[in-house]
Amino acid sequence: MSAQFSKRGVKPIGLSTDTVEEHEKWIDDVNDTQDTDLQFPIVADADLTIAKQYDMIHPNESETAAVRSVFIIDPDKKIRLTMTYPMNVGRNFDEILRVIDALQTGDKHKIATPADWVPGQEVIIPPSVSDVDAKAAFPQGFETIRSYLRTVKL
Repeated sequence: MSAQFSKRGVKPIGLSTDTVEEHEKWIDDVNDTQDTDLQFPIVADADLTIAKQYDMIHPNESETAAVRSVFIIDPDKKIRLTMTYPMNVGRNFDEILRVIDALQTGDKHKIATPADWVPGQEVIIPPSVSDVDAKAAFPQGFETIRSYLRTVKL
């Protein structure tokens, strides 16, 4: 999915509780079994210093368990979202990309996205934006569902 991250101007990085040597073997296995070519950097945190400092291992799991957390950090180095998956649930990279799209769209247009939003769907104009300002920002028009809920197609 590197092209998908690249298209959004995002650089993924991994953190693992394995050693560099174990990473090299793991990368070979993943490339072979998933028909891919992993090209993102992976930080070795074999002593769990970083993983523990940032609570990156799901509570009540083994201390030797894999890091299960995802952090989305913006260009200003601000953490915008964290997700921690239990060991028995695989991470959902489609959801991670959806969240990146929602964050980037919200930042660009000063809007909010509803639950399950995907690019191309209507977005929400925050209540803090007056109707006058909304008309200027969204000349294509918007729908007022309630005084606090206005939607617009970008």
